[in-house]
Amino acid sequence: MAAPRALSAARRGAAAAARGCRGAGGGAGAGLGRSRLYEHVREGLSARPQLDVAALSEHELERRRGPLRGGDLRQIVQTESRLGEVRATIARLEAEKGQVAQGVRALMAAHDKETTEALPAYAALRARGRQIRAQLQALVAEEAALDERFYLKALQLPNRTHPEAPVGDESQARVVEVVGEKPAFDFKPKGHLELGEGLDIIRQRRLSHVSGHRSYYLCGAGALLQHALVRFALAKLLPKGFLPMTVPDLLRGAVFEGCGMQPNATPSPVYTIDPSRFEDLCLAGTSEVGIAGYFMDHAVRLEDLPLRVVCSSTCYRAETDTGREPWGLYRVHQFTKVEMFGVTAAESGAESEALLSEFVALQKEIFAELGLHYRVLDMPTQELGLPAYRKFDIEAWMPGRGKYGEISSASNCTDYQSRRLNIMYSDGAGRLRHAHTVNGTACAVSRMLIALLECNQLPDGRVRVPPALRPLVGQDVLSRPSAPLLRYIGPNQPRGGREGP
Repeated sequence: MAAPRALSAARRGAAAAARGCRGAGGGAGAGLGRSRLYEHVREGLSARPQLDVAALSEHELERRRGPLRGGDLRQIVQTESRLGEVRATIARLEAEKGQVAQGVRALMAAHDKETTEALPAYAALRARGRQIRAQLQALVAEEAALDERFYLKALQLPNRTHPEAPVGDESQARVVEVVGEKPAFDFKPKGHLELGEGLDIIRQRRLSHVSGHRSYYLCGAGALLQHALVRFALAKLLPKGFLPMTVPDLLRGAVFEGCGMQPNATPSPVYTIDPSRFEDLCLAGTSEVGIAGYFMDHAVRLEDLPLRVVCSSTCYRAETDTGREPWGLYRVHQFTKVEMFGVTAAESGAESEALLSEFVALQKEIFAELGLHYRVLDMPTQELGLPAYRKFDIEAWMPGRGKYGEISSASNCTDYQSRRLNIMYSDGAGRLRHAHTVNGTACAVSRMLIALLECNQLPDGRVRVPPALRPLVGQDVLSRPSAPLLRYIGPNQPRGGREGP
C-alpha cells in the first residue's frame, strides 16, 4: 500500500536525519561504510534494489572471496525480517489512523463543535490519534535506520554459486579444454616488449614524465594491429546478431556497485574523478558497466530476448598490485577491449547458461582463427568476484613469459546485476520480471598483442601477422625499421643525449 504524503515526508526526514548522523560518525550506518548505489536510490534517481537475500546460503558465502562471511548473512536476514515487521506495523497504523480520522469527521458532521468536543468518543479518538502519530514517528525512524543497515550490508553480498564450480582459490581452476599446441622454436623466444621495441611498434620506456608508469604507446604496425583486432572481433560478432554500441567512459559509482564492483574499496581498481568537482563519477574498467547502465531502470520485451550487445571501448584499471608485471602490456592502466554483453529472460532458468555457452564458443572461435594455443578454465569460487554465478577464463600460451596468461573471461551473472540496477523484461503474461545478464571478453587488445607477437616471432626479431589479420594490417610480416623513428635526447643520460662539440 502506498504511504500517504505525510508519511512519505516523514520517511524522507528520517532518512535525512540518518544520513546526517552517519556523517557525524554515529547513527545506524556508522561503521558500515558507504554505498553509492544506496545514496543514488535514496535521492530518487533510481528504483530500489530488489535483493533476493534468502537465495544465498551461508555455506555458499563462506566459499566466496569478499568482505562478508556467514555470520554477516545471518545479521542481514534478521535485519530484513525486522524491517518487514516494522513496515507491516506502519501500514497497519496508517490504516488505523485513517479510520480514526474518518471517525472524527463523522462525529463533527453529526454534531456542532461544542457538542462534539464534549463527547467521550471524540476525546478517545483524538487521544488514539496522538498515540498513533507518536508510534509512527518512532517506527519511521526505525525503518530508515533498518533500511540503511540492510542495504549497506546486503549490497556487499555475492551472487549464488553454480553447483559445478570448483571450490577454492585460483589453483583449483578446472581445465575444461585445451586447443592447439604450443609453438615450437629452435631459438630462445623473446618477450613481447623486446619484440615490440625492436620493431618500433611499442614504446613503454621513459614515459613516467609523460603519462606515468604502466602506460605505453602503440605506433606504426602496433596501432594497425590494435585496429585490426577490434575490426576482426566486430566482424565476427555483428553477423551473429550483436547490437553495436558505444558507451560513456565516465559513469556514476552507483552503476559500478550495481554491477558488483566496489569503487569505495581500499585499495580500489576503479579510478574515481576528483569528488570536489564531480561528486560521483568513475572511469569504467570495462564497457560492461556502461552497457548495464544503458539497461538500468528499463524493461525489454520477451520476444526481443536474448539481446546481444558488442562494444569497443577504452578501459581504465588502477591495477593496484604494482609489484607484479612491472613492464609490458599484461598489466596496464589503460587498454582497448571489445566486450560482449547479453540480457536474457528467466522463464526456464536455463537461458543465461545457454548464452554463457554461446559467448565462450564465440571466444574460442575468435582465438582459434587467430592461431592461438589456449586453454579454457572453469573458475573456482574464490575467483568469481561478487556478481558471477559461474565464470570461464581463457588463457593463451605466451612463450616470452613461459606460461599461460589470461586473455578473456565470460560470466553468467544471473539476476544479480538486474536486481540491483532494475533491469527487467515483460514475460508472456505482461508481468515485469528481473532479467539475467551475461558478459564476455571478445578481445582485450593489450593481452592479445602479447600472445600474437610472442607466438609468431621469427629468429631475427620479425613477427608473422596471422592470416586472418593480414588484410586489415596490410602486411604479412612485421619487420624492423631501417632506422628507429626516435632517438632519446632527454636529460637522463650523459650529455643529455646530445652530440659532443
